[in-house]
Amino acid sequence: MRRVLLAIAAGLLSAVAVFGQGSRADAIAAEIRNPESDYVVVICHRGDWRNFPENSIPAIENIIRMGADMMELDLKKTSDGVLVLSHDGDVRRCTNFGWVFRNEPGKSARISDLTYEEICRLSLKTGHDVTLDTLHIPTLREALLCCKDRICVNVDQGFDYYDEVLAIAEELGVTEQLIIKSGNPIDVVAKRMAPYAHNIMYMPVIGIQGKSGRELFNNYMLRGFVPPAYELCWGSNEDGAFAEACLRVRAQGSKIWVNTIWGSLCGGNGNDDDAAFVAADPGDVYQQYIDAGVSMIQTDRPELLIGWLTSIGRHTLKK
Repeated sequence: MRRVLLAIAAGLLSAVAVFGQGSRADAIAAEIRNPESDYVVVICHRGDWRNFPENSIPAIENIIRMGADMMELDLKKTSDGVLVLSHDGDVRRCTNFGWVFRNEPGKSARISDLTYEEICRLSLKTGHDVTLDTLHIPTLREALLCCKDRICVNVDQGFDYYDEVLAIAEELGVTEQLIIKSGNPIDVVAKRMAPYAHNIMYMPVIGIQGKSGRELFNNYMLRGFVPPAYELCWGSNEDGAFAEACLRVRAQGSKIWVNTIWGSLCGGNGNDDDAAFVAADPGDVYQQYIDAGVSMIQTDRPELLIGWLTSIGRHTLKK
């Protein structure tokens, strides 16, 4: 098992050597894999959901235009086995399901109960509940084709489909540009990745203030597995858990990923994107993460964050 873990870690960290195409996504992935880089990677939560339906192709296109580095997307599987983009397991919030199936009152809205043909009949809604007839739920394949060589991809809610995600990524030639995450124990991750010589980057998600999260974190640390990054989540700054975890992650040679999308994930209200948006200077909020050594930030305010990072010289991508 230890050999498997070391092989996976070595593969993840040495993959930078294969870059030669010079694409923007490759350059971003190289920064992620470089523990010495001071470039701060900006990840967009479900794409530009303020202007387009979340997890839609236009939401991806617009964050690419903004200069973001990574698209965070969520996966679900249809009843006939097609991987599609959706945060919710139920399509009612984000589509016009009620109208399309108005003559079938008992119809399930769960993606796992719908065929792909039925999913294609649905139109996406914006965050303001406006239906856009021309936009539909994309498949993972469609999303990866849109992102290929342009922006990296974080696959959320997707580790259970790892084999299928990897197969599509390998077929499209984007494996090096993806990162997949979960809160699974290290043995589960190692077993899932062991059959493959070429794997997607893997990132553990750690709730650093709960008992189970601390145990998971310690297990990863003690087993010698060095992922490209750890996603750290915490609800309060009172106990110093975040600062301590940052020191341990940096000493190991991994990057630190934080989510500024909600205060409950980054130390409480006042530490998130909305606080940065209303602040006189976004640095009043974001600087604390830079000082802690954070170099990957998932945000709901990409333009704001990118502008501030650029102003302090932390978002200039090496060619």
